[in-house]
Amino acid sequence: MTSAELEAARAGDEQAFALLVAPFRRELHLHCYRIVGSVDDADDVLQEVLLAAWNGLPGFAGRSSLRTWLYRIATSRSLNMVRDQRRRPRVLPAPPFEPPAPTDRFDQPHLQPYPDGLINELDPAVQLIARESIELAFVVALQRMPPRQAAVLMLCDVLDFPIGEAAVMLGTSPTAAKGLLQRARSARLAPHPMTRGTDHQHLARKFADAFSRDDVDAVLELLTDQCWLAMPPASERYVGRDAVGSFLRASAVGRPGGNYVLAPAAAGGRPAFVCYLEGRARGLLVIEPTQDGSRITSIMRFLDDGLHRQFGMPDSLA
Repeated sequence: MTSAELEAARAGDEQAFALLVAPFRRELHLHCYRIVGSVDDADDVLQEVLLAAWNGLPGFAGRSSLRTWLYRIATSRSLNMVRDQRRRPRVLPAPPFEPPAPTDRFDQPHLQPYPDGLINELDPAVQLIARESIELAFVVALQRMPPRQAAVLMLCDVLDFPIGEAAVMLGTSPTAAKGLLQRARSARLAPHPMTRGTDHQHLARKFADAFSRDDVDAVLELLTDQCWLAMPPASERYVGRDAVGSFLRASAVGRPGGNYVLAPAAAGGRPAFVCYLEGRARGLLVIEPTQDGSRITSIMRFLDDGLHRQFGMPDSLA
């Protein structure tokens, strides 16, 4: 950032403003995502952040860096979005068959995985940390924390902001921010790296083959004993091989339209597949392998029929 660019942007030069914020757009989007847990909502928050920055730039006194100032806006708007999510009515999808009774609940209706491809737009020096912080299991756990705790954890432990700056971003005192951070850290929330390579890819291929053939027995052979299946925004969760198998068998028998065709993708650092039924995109499926890549610990079936577009995948297959 140069003083000339800043003054031009303050004077209303949109091109100068675009140049000012361009280096921060992707990392701000990622920060918003970590807090709100949804790529679509992160898109909306980022637009709010940029509009607020454009309108507020004349009052930007430069007492902090532009990056810190933008993160302050992004954190505030993201926390507002979390409050909006909780007030937003849950749209429950109607299954096209009679599912078995669930064994548990999954109350994260707005959850979406983050496209791995977007991480490539970040500076290479921060890509590794970014990839770890979008791992789907990590984001699921993050969404279960109080939002302000999650925000200060991301600001301090992922982005390395000092506690004093994080406090300003949260509109609170350093003492209060320190307390939030201590409670967040006590949850021992951390990414779970796994072995990548031949075994991991082999597992993904075996799963895709079995799932697309509705070979439930073959799918179950790939699962851990306590593997679970969830389908946001639906609230049902099936825990254990027997429960997951009951659901998959009900789906295979009662689903109209034949078998799924799975197109590979990568989401939240995990193997993913866009599900096509009768040639049309029908949501996204993500599996969580064990650390050694030998088994699957969870299956998440995202029922949003537009989610595939975030991954650059077509609406239909030829």
